[in-house]
Amino acid sequence: MAGTRLPPEDNDISQVRLPVTADLISDDDRSVAADSWSIKSDYGSTLDDDQRHADASEALAAAPYRTASDYSSDKEEPDAETITSMLGFQSYWDSAYADELTNFREHGHTGEVWFGADVMEVVASWTKGLCVDLSQKELQNHHENDNSNLDKQGKRDLADWSVLDVGTGNGLLLQELAKQGFSDLTGTDYSEGAIDLAQSLADRDGFSTIKLLVDDILETKLDKKFRLVTDKGTLDAIGLHPDGPIKRIMYWESISRLVAPGGLLVITSCNHTRDELVQEVENFNQRKAPEESDISRNPPIFSYLDHIRSYPTFMFGGSVGSRVATVAFLRS
Repeated sequence: MAGTRLPPEDNDISQVRLPVTADLISDDDRSVAADSWSIKSDYGSTLDDDQRHADASEALAAAPYRTASDYSSDKEEPDAETITSMLGFQSYWDSAYADELTNFREHGHTGEVWFGADVMEVVASWTKGLCVDLSQKELQNHHENDNSNLDKQGKRDLADWSVLDVGTGNGLLLQELAKQGFSDLTGTDYSEGAIDLAQSLADRDGFSTIKLLVDDILETKLDKKFRLVTDKGTLDAIGLHPDGPIKRIMYWESISRLVAPGGLLVITSCNHTRDELVQEVENFNQRKAPEESDISRNPPIFSYLDHIRSYPTFMFGGSVGSRVATVAFLRS
C-alpha cells in the first residue's frame, strides 16, 4: 500500500490509495477485452467511437495542464497513467457480475459491496443533507419572510430530485438513497450482468421502482438531465484502462451533459484524493472555458462544494490516511 498524503489542512484527511492489480494483462487478454468492449443494449452504445476518442486525444495532447495522476506524492511508484488493471476492462466486469448473479440465484448472496456498506450509508446520508440544504436555500429565495416550514418542505422536496447513479453495479447505493427519501432513481451500467443483478436485488428488497438501464457513460444515450448524479468507483475503473487519460476526458464531457444546472455531482473514489478530484475538475473547466472569458459571465461548469470528513482513518508510514474520498461538485 502506498501513496499516503499529508493532510493539506488540519481538518482535511488525505487518502491512501488501494493497490491495483500488480500483473499487467497480456496482449492476448487485452485483445479479448477490447473485442468485448462494446455494449449490447437497446441504446446501441459502444466505446468504439473514433470521433469521441479522437476529440479526447486531441484535447489531452493540447492540454497545458497536468493530469490528476501527476499529483501523486510517491514518485517512486510508476506514474498512475501507466498502471492498468483488469478492472479497467468491461470483460472483467461482465465475468464478475455473471458470477455474482449466479451466486444470488443459487444462494441469495448480494455480492461485493464496493468500499463497504458503511461507506455507502455515509455517502447516502451525507448526500441527502447536501440536497436538503440546497432545496432549503431555493425555498428561502422564494419565501424570504416565512421560514416556519423550510425543514419539512426541504425533506419533502427530495422526491423532486432526479437521481442518476453511473456505473451502478449491483445498485445498492440507489437502495440506500431510496431509504433516505429519494424516489426518482435511475441506475446505469455498461455491463448487462450488473443491471440484471441490480434489478434482481431491487425486486427482492422492495425497490422495484428504481429504473435500471444498460448504458455506457462514455457514450451515453440518455437525453435527460438529473439534479443529482453519483459515481461510486466508476471514474476509478475508467482510469485503470490503458487509455485511461483519454477516457477520463470523455467521462467529464459526458457527465457535464447529464447534471442539470444547479445540480450536484457526487464522486466517491479509492484511487484519488479530494485534491486530485478537484484538480481534475479544474482541468476540465479550464479546457471548456472560452479564452479570456469573464468568469462572472461564464462561471466554471463544476465548482467544489464539499467533501466527507468523517471516514475512518488510520496511521501509515507516520501519516494519517483514509482509503476513500467523496467530493461534491455544483453544476453551474
